[in-house]
Amino acid sequence: MRIAKLISQHRFQLSEAAPAAPGPGEIQVRVHFCGICGSDLHNFSEGSVGDTRSVYPMVLGHEPTGTVLRTGAGVSGWQPGDRAFLEPAIFCYHCPMCRSGRHNLCDNIRFLSAGAEPGYFRDIVSIPEHCLVPIPEGVGLAEGTLFEPLAVALHSLQFADLTPGVSAAVFGCGPIGSLTVAVLKMHGVRRVFAVDPVAHRRELALRMGADVVIDPSEVDPSKEILAATGKRGVETVLDCVTRDGSLDHACIAVAKGGRVVATGIPSEARPMIHFHELRRKEAPLFNVRRSNHETHLAIELLAERPAFLGPVVTHRSPLDQIERAFADLEAYKDGVGKSVVQLA
Repeated sequence: MRIAKLISQHRFQLSEAAPAAPGPGEIQVRVHFCGICGSDLHNFSEGSVGDTRSVYPMVLGHEPTGTVLRTGAGVSGWQPGDRAFLEPAIFCYHCPMCRSGRHNLCDNIRFLSAGAEPGYFRDIVSIPEHCLVPIPEGVGLAEGTLFEPLAVALHSLQFADLTPGVSAAVFGCGPIGSLTVAVLKMHGVRRVFAVDPVAHRRELALRMGADVVIDPSEVDPSKEILAATGKRGVETVLDCVTRDGSLDHACIAVAKGGRVVATGIPSEARPMIHFHELRRKEAPLFNVRRSNHETHLAIELLAERPAFLGPVVTHRSPLDQIERAFADLEAYKDGVGKSVVQLA
């Protein structure tokens, strides 16, 4: 099998290795596509994800789709050729967090693509049976990679406390930010402000349902939002980028009694926030840790609205061009939205 290893910042190396046979309860899959996530880009560009240093060499990739090659002992219900979404998280199911239903906070989690756990930028992988979810008819293997970022967007709304008719702001209109715009509108949010300095990402946010787009390189986004809401602010701010002062703007733009939800991962080990803005407004700051039980809803939405969600996937690159794909995404080149790596 082929493996793309990130060996240092901005450098990938391709190698070959014999694939592991599936063990009891496992399924061997061929990975067809795997999306490039913002956390992958942190490892590539910065050598860390927040305060967690990258440990090279590492195999990234946690937004995969593929097909079944063969099954291990004790597996039923899957046949060679079956198409599947491939979950990146393997939980222990017995720690206090798992028993309380908060599996994304599992004490013993194995998240494929984090640290020493190899991810899906390799074309053959053996994983536990419960990591596979069937791909419905009508959902393509490339567009299907959106299941994981869409699940993250859905999970972030668990903290938003939305009611019909409220207003919201989204900072960062990359794939997760644009998907967040879409699900906000589906939840009945009356007015969504979308903030991003990149023109084609603002355009993507408009296509996904944003009512107002703001270029923070041209105007002060929090002042614009306050002016548009009669100085009240919006009930919920979701920060999907957490960079270039976006968290401070989120604290200023949120209304009294509102909520700020940080979906993005700040690059700083100890990011600063405008604490007293939140204190005076009694507005809590919630942090998002991947997703939790939202995968199946994400898959249903992909099946129901493929034409609506399809515009997010803009670029496909073969595995031997993965370094260039990352570099283009880092530079926001060529109108890139969601970039996926094609392995098969």
